[in-house]
Amino acid sequence: MSYEHGRFVWFELITKDIDRATSFYPETLPWRIEPTKMEAGPDYWMIQAGEAGVGGVMAPQADVPAAWVSYVSVPDVDAAAKKVVAAGGATHMDAYDAPGVGRMQPVSDAQGGMFCLFKGETGDPPRVDGPGSLHWNELWTQDPNASLAFYEDVLGYTHEEMTMANGKYYIFKDGDQMRAGMLQAPSSDIPTMWLQYITVDDCDETLERAKKNGATVIAEPMDAEPGRFAILRDPLGGMIGVITPSSA
Repeated sequence: MSYEHGRFVWFELITKDIDRATSFYPETLPWRIEPTKMEAGPDYWMIQAGEAGVGGVMAPQADVPAAWVSYVSVPDVDAAAKKVVAAGGATHMDAYDAPGVGRMQPVSDAQGGMFCLFKGETGDPPRVDGPGSLHWNELWTQDPNASLAFYEDVLGYTHEEMTMANGKYYIFKDGDQMRAGMLQAPSSDIPTMWLQYITVDDCDETLERAKKNGATVIAEPMDAEPGRFAILRDPLGGMIGVITPSSA
């Protein structure tokens, strides 16, 4: 078994409209989404990039807006959940075990950003690269200093600061490994949230396809050191980024 605790290892769309999700995303991104038989628990749809599983889609257990949620690998889900609460965050249900998958618990940070603690039963999901894979996780927060303190306390991260044209950008690190990014939310009406960026061959072409399929553009394509990226809101209301890496 192999673990990289502190790495974001999975991402999941929570939505009531499964039919719309499983139509929009395969028509927009280099994904297949297929129903997957679970040993126990709610129905699940696996997101596949090529032959690799990279994420999932499932219906919420309460009336909540559509949202993407990232899973972070931790050595002990229950111990990490106690740290979340002690640092001002919250748990949203009891930790539970998915047979054949692992133990998990949805939580939110002290500013309300949702994520999920995860300990794989047989190790972390393998890293996947290329079109359709998860390229980067980025926290948009209304209080960067408070968010830095929370994630360094709960997940043991350190951080580096970068000065960008529109303000500071923070890199969460675990040793010499970069785990995620963070920035001040672009608007005061955007709640603290995690944003996922998906690797695509052509950012502009992907965004045009997304718009034809009913998405709304949040950020037009732009170039940065990591690559060319854009941000969209899907027809369900979930926000997601797409990026063509500089090395692609």
